[in-house]
Amino acid sequence: MQLDNRAQTLLKALVERYIADGQPVGSRELSRISGLDLSPATIRNVMADLENLGFVASPHTSAGRIPTPRGYRVFVDTLLTVQPIDHSNVESRMQSSLQSGSSQKVISNAAQILSSLSEFAGIVMTPRRESVFQHIDFLRLSEKRILLVIVGPTGDVQNRLLLTEVDYTPSQLIQAANYINQNYGGLSFDEVKLRLQNELQQLRDDMTNLMQVAVEAGSDAMNDNSDDVVISGERNLLSVNDLSSNMASLRKLFELFEQKTSLMQLLDTSNKASGVQIFIGGESNLVPMDHMSVVTSPYTVNGKVVGTLGVIGPTRMAYERVIPLVDITAKLLSNALSHSNP
Repeated sequence: MQLDNRAQTLLKALVERYIADGQPVGSRELSRISGLDLSPATIRNVMADLENLGFVASPHTSAGRIPTPRGYRVFVDTLLTVQPIDHSNVESRMQSSLQSGSSQKVISNAAQILSSLSEFAGIVMTPRRESVFQHIDFLRLSEKRILLVIVGPTGDVQNRLLLTEVDYTPSQLIQAANYINQNYGGLSFDEVKLRLQNELQQLRDDMTNLMQVAVEAGSDAMNDNSDDVVISGERNLLSVNDLSSNMASLRKLFELFEQKTSLMQLLDTSNKASGVQIFIGGESNLVPMDHMSVVTSPYTVNGKVVGTLGVIGPTRMAYERVIPLVDITAKLLSNALSHSNP
């Protein structure tokens, strides 16, 4: 719904003031800060119209008003003035963190940077792991306990513990690993499953069982989503009164970070979009808490979108500062990962 210039100016002033100090904003305050030559009575009339339209609300204990999720949406979509970010300062803080170490370390550092600079929680959805493996190794730990080591195409390593019914010798483990690597290296574990059913008949049953157990465990390892989301700075949100003001809110907050399911849905949605996206609680069913907002952006490797990063904070956040922070972090992470995966 279109608002006239006067209503837009007052809504913008109200949201900015409420974000700054968290107190309901009264008509006299709006008259002083809006820059409009309007009487408090006229402003009260405009505020009543905005309340009827669902853009602001009146807390029971105050004559002032606060923005609703719908009011925040109008603000971030049409009224927000994004502050130019000091790229040199941000890049200098990120440069060393995003240029050294494995891709997992760089992604973890990106989440920490987002948390540190926003003072809320930083979140990064890691690139989808391919099911393809380059080679595997078996390491005998003790009787009937074997460590399966899976090396992916990019050098990433996954480990899984195998409990077997047979006590395999080191030479048997080498033989089994060599057979899998020579015949199936570079394939996905799902492809190997199908081929194993037909091609292992010539081997002894105990060796067949080992390979089948290894392939099953390898498939589970490559499809494990438990580390698909890296979160940093969750504790910052405990000091945000809007999110932790009561036990019900705290419970929701901890469930959000423990289960991660709703975060994965939100980040998957953002993954399909371009540029910065803003999800506001109470308006978007993807955000599990009414007073929470998530600012996200996809990132790429060699031009292909592989994941999403962002900041989780209260709806009463400084969007003009967080939006460019998320945007530049996505660009720098894309650049760092592309250079490490030529």
